[in-house]
Amino acid sequence: MDKTSMRAATVVFAGLLMCAGVAHAQSAGGKKKAPAAASATVVAAASPEQLSAASMVHTGVSQCEFNQSVNITPSSQHPGYVDLSHGQRTWLMKPVLSSTGAMRLEDVRGETLYLQIANKSMLLNVRQGQRMVDDCVHERQRAASAAVKAAQAN
Repeated sequence: MDKTSMRAATVVFAGLLMCAGVAHAQSAGGKKKAPAAASATVVAAASPEQLSAASMVHTGVSQCEFNQSVNITPSSQHPGYVDLSHGQRTWLMKPVLSSTGAMRLEDVRGETLYLQIANKSMLLNVRQGQRMVDDCVHERQRAASAAVKAAQAN
């Protein structure tokens, strides 16, 4: 991507993040904090749409800025959900495919949100309104970016 396209993609990505934060803030309105134990988490059975979205999630390790990484694996306990690990933490995430094509992985406890777009991903702490790690790139995103660059060169 050239610099102008990269800036445009960044602006779109930032807009998606802002929309995600607003939507989460509205949906999380009066909810109390969930207990800390992962085993105490009760989740709804995955819908057909969620199962379809789960099959499109980029699973495996994504390399991120500052030598960090994110690892996503299908949940062994909850079909249609994924476990996302970063640092010493792991979250159970619900995959949701947005109308824009972005994959949203929503923490079932409402603490984090992971967004996967065509060329990168980002992990956010939605409770604090802060980015936890950015510029995460999975091998499939790297291949998609290379294909775009090759097409632009021709």
